[in-house]
Amino acid sequence: MKKLLVADDDAHIRTLLRHVLTREGYAVLEAQDGEEAERLLEESLVDLAIVDVMMPKVDGLALCGHIRKTYDIPIILLTARQQLEDKELGYLQGTDDYVTKPFEPEELIYRIKALFRRYSVPSDVKIRLNRLVIDRKNYEISIGDETLLLPVKEFELLAQLAQYPGRLFTRGELIELIWGADYEGDERTVDVHIKRLRQRFSEYADDFVIRTVRGIGYKLEMSGR
Repeated sequence: MKKLLVADDDAHIRTLLRHVLTREGYAVLEAQDGEEAERLLEESLVDLAIVDVMMPKVDGLALCGHIRKTYDIPIILLTARQQLEDKELGYLQGTDDYVTKPFEPEELIYRIKALFRRYSVPSDVKIRLNRLVIDRKNYEISIGDETLLLPVKEFELLAQLAQYPGRLFTRGELIELIWGADYEGDERTVDVHIKRLRQRFSEYADDFVIRTVRGIGYKLEMSGR
């Protein structure tokens, strides 16, 4: 089940979205301000964020910028404003889509589904980690009859490590390989994504583990089955 974060200081909007999104089969986390949203993102594996622009403590634009630098998940900004400059600021901060209040819940659902489709883009090889098969062409991970879809950067990071089991990658190498040489964030992004991968695959320690080499980086090791 995909987990969505709704960050909005309006309790009525949060209640509406919780009702609509849970009805569609999503799990929902709620934050009443940007500071609480940042904490929830640290504590939970979130697949998409819906963020109101006008919030106390940390506003939506600042939160959007934080999410874009630290996580690889789709972002939808909500706002009551309709000025073009607000939309421009949102896109500059890294939002994927923009919805103006008041909105039809069905429209928001369409946009969420479209973003999830957009975040699965293709490459080309299959990598086997014992029971897990990483399909780089379709950005899918198969475990028996089950198929997992990960956020793009998490998938690419896991595939990069899995392609060279036992090889140590520095954080700097992983930043360049996954995020690109012109990436302006810091290396903590790698740590956050590794943490999320470990949480997602905590039940598959018999298949592989991602080891930390203190002060240097990470390597993936396959377990002998």
